[in-house]
Amino acid sequence: MAYRFAAITGATSGIGEAFARLLPETTALLLSGRDGAKLAATKAALEARGRRVETLVADLASEAGRQAFIAAAAALPIDLLVNNAGLGHFGRAVDNPAEREREMAEVNVVAVVALTRALLPGMLARAAAQRRRAGLIIVASTAAFQPLPYFATYAATKTFDLHYAEALAGELRKAPVDVLALCPGATATAFFARAAIRGSFGPMAAPERVAREGLAALGRRPVHVVGAANRLGAFLAQRAPRDLVVRAATLLMRRHAR
Repeated sequence: MAYRFAAITGATSGIGEAFARLLPETTALLLSGRDGAKLAATKAALEARGRRVETLVADLASEAGRQAFIAAAAALPIDLLVNNAGLGHFGRAVDNPAEREREMAEVNVVAVVALTRALLPGMLARAAAQRRRAGLIIVASTAAFQPLPYFATYAATKTFDLHYAEALAGELRKAPVDVLALCPGATATAFFARAAIRGSFGPMAAPERVAREGLAALGRRPVHVVGAANRLGAFLAQRAPRDLVVRAATLLMRRHAR
């Protein structure tokens, strides 16, 4: 937890905001999000506690937004990057707005790769020079462990995030950086309303719990699934026959499409 400067995407609410609040007050922050008013409120609340907080209003679904974030972060001594921003949209892929499908891929995949590739070399160089460790958290999801009909694109992007983080952890095993794929299940954020999902997926974890477990797991393991029931579900999804997994997921998700 001795990070000096953390960059967090999707920090206006939910898990991203929870990361910002839970990091020690000695950790300066670069917070990014699409809602300028919420970002300003978060900044004010954190600065009232004596934090240094930089903010950037940016839409990571666009190349301009990604480059703006990279430029802002590159000018700072970032040693913790939290790729938290994410989008989802519920429904059949052929029925969902084409722009929404594209945005999911841009934010959940392209932005993660672009930001990580741009900032990681500098993070590694600073960590080596200072004999410290850097940190990289990629917020994936329990949706990453199986195909999800009616949430096809979202689940596929989160599978990418999971595999990308695991592969980076392998590549950088001897480098001064800890890499974590954080996989929460249903969490009490605005995500479900924004994704147009009807009904409930059962008990939801608090964003603070997700962020706290993520920070605790960083440096201890490359993948962390939040919650015992979610860990069991991920285990079974990876070991059951694929056709059975898809059929069961279809039945589950179809209930929310009605």
